[in-house]
Amino acid sequence: MKIGFVQFDPAFGEVEKNLSRAASLIEGVEADLLVLPELFSTGYLFTSKQEAIDLSEEVPDGRTVKALTAVAKEKGVHIVAGLAEWDDGRIHNSAVLVSARGHVGTYRKIHLFFEEKLWFDPGDREPEVFDIGSCRVGMMVCFDWFFPETARVLALKGADIICHSANLVLPYCQDAMITRCLENRVFAVTCNRTGLERRGGKTLAYTGRSQIVDPRGQVLYRAERETDEVHVADVDVTAARDKQLNEHNNLFGDRRSQFYGVLVQKF
Repeated sequence: MKIGFVQFDPAFGEVEKNLSRAASLIEGVEADLLVLPELFSTGYLFTSKQEAIDLSEEVPDGRTVKALTAVAKEKGVHIVAGLAEWDDGRIHNSAVLVSARGHVGTYRKIHLFFEEKLWFDPGDREPEVFDIGSCRVGMMVCFDWFFPETARVLALKGADIICHSANLVLPYCQDAMITRCLENRVFAVTCNRTGLERRGGKTLAYTGRSQIVDPRGQVLYRAERETDEVHVADVDVTAARDKQLNEHNNLFGDRRSQFYGVLVQKF
């Protein structure tokens, strides 16, 4: 199947402009699954809780999911994208999966980064895996990469591909995701944004370099830091279903979870 990313520079607060830009970038692309950045429709650098409230929307009835569904229907593609989700007074930094038929699933970011904790509520659901026919998809959002448990949960639940919407500012993620793929034998598409945001006396510079990594930790493609770019790679998803490392070692069969109790302790 063909999987890829849509890397670009969203404009803060300009939802219609960002939706239009994403649609135009996807227009000439043939793919089965595409990943867009974290908070792609709103921008990232919030300066108040009220801004987050004003720019959040219900899922699946909000304009972003509707716009993505229209693109998915036209192109025959599944799309994963980040948005600000309103849910009965709570605001989540979420990723949605849509198809030509509409909303398939939502993941709410569990690990909030820096000032996100001022604007968003942490995710309240365990990460899920969604069977889209051609593959099984799991979602992560940005800082989730820092916690290897997130990718491991998705892999144990059967994910073939981890769709990772991001607004990365730290320099480590792209290389760390190679390890996440290797230690779980999964594909991962990290879609990062580009550009600078300057708001409220603050500046964030995003690292771009969106990438596609295979289950053996090989970078199939990595974008440049500053350019808008769409890239699609042909992959064989069955490679993510073989957890046998050699004739004696199976990645999941060799786990000795009885000794991992400390992983779920609170400190």
